[in-house]
Amino acid sequence: MNDAHGTAAGAGSRTADLLPLTFRPVVTRLLLLGLGLALVAVLTTVAVMMPHDGAAPWTTGERVSVVVTGAIFCAVLMMLSRPKAVAERDGLTVINITVKRRLAWPQVVRVNLRPGDAWVHLDLADGTTLAVMGIQPGIARQQALRDARRLRDLVCELGEAPGGETPGPH
Repeated sequence: MNDAHGTAAGAGSRTADLLPLTFRPVVTRLLLLGLGLALVAVLTTVAVMMPHDGAAPWTTGERVSVVVTGAIFCAVLMMLSRPKAVAERDGLTVINITVKRRLAWPQVVRVNLRPGDAWVHLDLADGTTLAVMGIQPGIARQQALRDARRLRDLVCELGEAPGGETPGPH
């Protein structure tokens, strides 16, 4: 599967020719996963290094609870690193923290990334909006802008508005 980060389109090529594409906040994901692994390593080290004897020895249960606490925090950070959007020829799959939604291209009317937005928002044909947390301008703003444009281009190329009209630029 191609990654939207690092795939360059040649002049005059269609964005749809690059499919499948995965959009995800790579730097944020690496930071969250690295922090989670470091937290587990530190808490495991603390649990192992605590005294086995003396005035206040740690029991096996206390050691296990420290490691389990680290694992729980790591699991939460892994869940926060989950967001992505996968564009394929037949549609778009948006995976946010706890929600996964599959959309056909005609369902997506507009791709929005306004100044101050935490992530891209899709205007859908049913009148609702859907956050695409996989494209976040927080740490890597230029990459998010490129990804938002690329997603917009895919909507224009592969989506059809009701009545057979292709949606215009947004």
